[in-house]
Amino acid sequence: MSDTLRESLLVKLGQLQCHFTWGPQMDDVDLDKVKQKLQDSIIIGGKHQGVPHNQLAYINYRQGNCEEALRDLEEAERRLREIHGDGFERRSIVTHGNRAWLHYHMGQLSEAQSYLDKLEVTCSSLSQGPYITAMVPEVWGEKGWSSLSSRSQCYEEAKECFARALEEDPDNTEWNMGYATALYRLESISGIQENPEVSQSVRQLRRVLELDPGESVARVMLALRLQEFQLQAEANELVEEALRTSPDSPFVLRYAAKFYRMKQDVDKAIGLLKKALEFTPRSSFLHHQMGICYREKLMALRKNKESGDPGVTAVLIDHCKLHFGTAIQLEPSFILAQLDFAGICLMNGESDRAVKIYNNLQSLENVTPDKKQAIEIQLGVYELHHTKSESNAIRHFMEGLKIQHGTKYWERCYTNLMRIARRQIKRNPYNSRALGILGFLHREAGENSEAVECFEKALRFDRGNEEYLSALRELRPST
Repeated sequence: MSDTLRESLLVKLGQLQCHFTWGPQMDDVDLDKVKQKLQDSIIIGGKHQGVPHNQLAYINYRQGNCEEALRDLEEAERRLREIHGDGFERRSIVTHGNRAWLHYHMGQLSEAQSYLDKLEVTCSSLSQGPYITAMVPEVWGEKGWSSLSSRSQCYEEAKECFARALEEDPDNTEWNMGYATALYRLESISGIQENPEVSQSVRQLRRVLELDPGESVARVMLALRLQEFQLQAEANELVEEALRTSPDSPFVLRYAAKFYRMKQDVDKAIGLLKKALEFTPRSSFLHHQMGICYREKLMALRKNKESGDPGVTAVLIDHCKLHFGTAIQLEPSFILAQLDFAGICLMNGESDRAVKIYNNLQSLENVTPDKKQAIEIQLGVYELHHTKSESNAIRHFMEGLKIQHGTKYWERCYTNLMRIARRQIKRNPYNSRALGILGFLHREAGENSEAVECFEKALRFDRGNEEYLSALRELRPST
């Protein structure tokens, strides 16, 4: 094939909607981590998860495993024919696009052109634009699942994709479930406590159950969200029903385990997690959750000083380290597991080991905002309670506060800073630094009059401080 025809082929490939053109969403992503999760989802199965083989094929291509990628796409086609039957052509748009790209990269240009021809036939009656692409609900849905599997920064895009799919197919259970999942994850990251009447994820999960009362994963996800709003009776009923109808669903088991852990029934949570691990023993998520459960038992034991058997304590610490360590081994970039492992080391008197982990985490690049905030909050707590350095703790909490607003980690930074500032002012009412921190916190919370008052007080004891003057100019632009 001539260079001109090759370039023409590449132009057409660039117009496709598939993982090879959505590739940028996989930049700066731990491919091994996503790959393991996709492989687990294939093992687990599930009513609604898109076509994980498609995304798995793209990852294998990125890792240089083109033959394996081709097998993934063949399996994707087989599954689509098996599940969707008459709807196969519309469902295969993304898969055919991936195959065209893969054959192009493998130098099999005639095969690539063959799949472009198939797409032209399929899409010509579906699209007003190029006849080799069509933004039908099936394509929006597949892009939504792909975004959900990539990284947390893509959750907003996933939400928009499922919303677009629902515009044309509002009663489709899969797109409704995808939309609910995106909303659930976004709310989990934001940490903003809303009441259930205005929570978008609660409303959408109820919508899924209206369309499909047998959707057990939606049922237990809804239970978790209602638990946060202290609607315990309905939440209990939802979880029990989900476990009754889908006792062997690993997705149900993992969500139910979290539910019971939050309910302080840690032994039941551990039992459910052990059962889930039988299906996916290489799940870093499940091992991390096991570690958290054993840490809960450890904390409860330490609070009850009368039963603080050092032998039991040592066993629980070993369990925590085993599961957090396994999670890290399976997923070396698992930042939350590393933070939790460091926390256990501190509890066990292994400060040097914890500090080594913290130093490594601080040196990482391309860390997502929520994980960066998690690092800063734990470093602040470490400085506050272990090195007894309020100044260093303040620095970390302030850094965490600046990363992103309104998340659960933001709230923890805010609360710690407020507590430190008030404690310092109680010790010394003329502490300008503490007054300045209070002013900053009030400004962050939108309490401008209180912020002005604090900055003015701070300036009485630190005249000419440019930081406080600048803050006042922003808060009182007309003066």
